[in-house]
Amino acid sequence: MGGRRFIVEADGGSRGNPGPAGYGAVVRDGDTGQIVAEAAEFIGHATNNVAEYKGLIAGLKAARELDPAAAVDVRMDSKLVVEQMSGRWKIKHPDMQPLAAEARTVLPRAQVSYTWIPRERNKDADRLANEAMDAGKAGKQWEPKAPRPAAPVDEPLPAPAAPKAGWAAPADLGTPTTFVLLRHGETPLTPEKRFSGSGGSDPELSEKGRWQAARAAEAFAARGSIQAVVSSPMRRTRQTAEAVAQRLGLDVRTEEGLRELDFGDWEGLTFAEVQDRHPEDLAAWLSSAKAKPTGSTESFTTLTHRVGVARDKLLARYSGKTVLVVSHVSPIKTLVRLALGAPPDSLYRMELSAASICAVQYYADGNASLRLMNDTSHLR
Repeated sequence: MGGRRFIVEADGGSRGNPGPAGYGAVVRDGDTGQIVAEAAEFIGHATNNVAEYKGLIAGLKAARELDPAAAVDVRMDSKLVVEQMSGRWKIKHPDMQPLAAEARTVLPRAQVSYTWIPRERNKDADRLANEAMDAGKAGKQWEPKAPRPAAPVDEPLPAPAAPKAGWAAPADLGTPTTFVLLRHGETPLTPEKRFSGSGGSDPELSEKGRWQAARAAEAFAARGSIQAVVSSPMRRTRQTAEAVAQRLGLDVRTEEGLRELDFGDWEGLTFAEVQDRHPEDLAAWLSSAKAKPTGSTESFTTLTHRVGVARDKLLARYSGKTVLVVSHVSPIKTLVRLALGAPPDSLYRMELSAASICAVQYYADGNASLRLMNDTSHLR
């Protein structure tokens, strides 16, 4: 696509529904999470839904002004707007139809995705909507205030109190959603450290990989905390997930966003072979999250967007539960990085062994906590 990546958070409200209404929207840089644009307006007498749609339109227009080629991930706490704009729900109300049609004309459909988020994670847009309604009550229109620093979009700053040890949450933060992140077991390519992404041969687990999956299954059965199993659609992850799920008496649900990065022409090659055949592309890839492997359609930046969307879908679906997420090196490292608010180049400073376990907890206030990293004790 070639453009930047933005996250648009939008909201609208009506005091009376219908009643005095306003909207708010923020545009965040998709890599840093910093707010790069804000929009809000008092729109007079309207319903909540009308205000929400107008907030969406304003957010999309603000993103377009910054970069008309940008990939935009819209995040709203309005299930109605997200489902209608995603095409899963019909738009029957006559007031909504022209607003949805206008929203679709702002940017090409291929550039925009929609994700539902809890209201607690849409605080900035909600704040702006209320500021706009307050201004309208005073007979004025909203005016932007002095800019202030914003927390990273994927996970705000850590909670002041450190969570207790283990996978249980402090009571005052409520029950978290826990992702137990399991890397798949070994394949024939793993010991040779060959690039094995989503565009390669899709190898099966080796004999050792199947043993590792069985040991992981035993460990999770002993802990007894897993409530759902989700896997990348690739063969090695599904085989690992199925070994655990069968032991736990659970089904496996696949999530496309959890697949490994597409390594293009590097698939099946060792690092040394890539260095020999594609030295310039490799150097660029190691120095920039926006660079792509030779012949690939994906960079770490686009992977981050894909994994972030998958993460938010799972958080909405499994709120308050402990979920085993079986995936690959790059997606798991990305989830860890986002939880920590670490920069993209931190991906090169993490080690993830085959069949290793990480754990991240997500709280209702938007905070995240890394609880475990590269644990292989179940394999010893």
